[in-house]
Amino acid sequence: MAQMQWSEQFELGLGRMDDTHREFVTFYNEVANAAPEEFLERLDAFVAHTEAHFDQENRWMEQVNFPGCHRAEHDRVLVVMRDVRARVEKGDAFLGRRLMEELPAWFDNHVSGMDAALAFHLESIGYDVDTGVITPPANGGCDDGQSSGGCACAAPSMVQAEKEGA
Repeated sequence: MAQMQWSEQFELGLGRMDDTHREFVTFYNEVANAAPEEFLERLDAFVAHTEAHFDQENRWMEQVNFPGCHRAEHDRVLVVMRDVRARVEKGDAFLGRRLMEELPAWFDNHVSGMDAALAFHLESIGYDVDTGVITPPANGGCDDGQSSGGCACAAPSMVQAEKEGA
């Protein structure tokens, strides 16, 4: 099975999140390339990492009252991973391999969409992921120099569109 390659496109500029995403790719590759007799053990480690990964992001979202659809997606993915894990344990290796085929596309979409929005929001409000403290930037988090009351930025894609005159 092919490996998932870490790419700069996954870099969101939030060090702790980026590090966790690099770990996700590493754990994924360990499962995807595991020998049949090691697959379940590697899958267990991957599921445990993914639970901790999602718990970390969920804590950040709770602390800043970020919309719940992101957490709901985490919950759905974990339900699938745990269900597939149980089926692999009962001998359904095909379903385990199928999960590994589907995860790279999901990860790419999740990082570039939901995680990018979360990273942007955390940065824009001055949230420190290590301390849980919010220290708003002097300009209110806007790259247009306005205070938060008149900020023209709402999401990374909107900021880029404004800069390009769209």
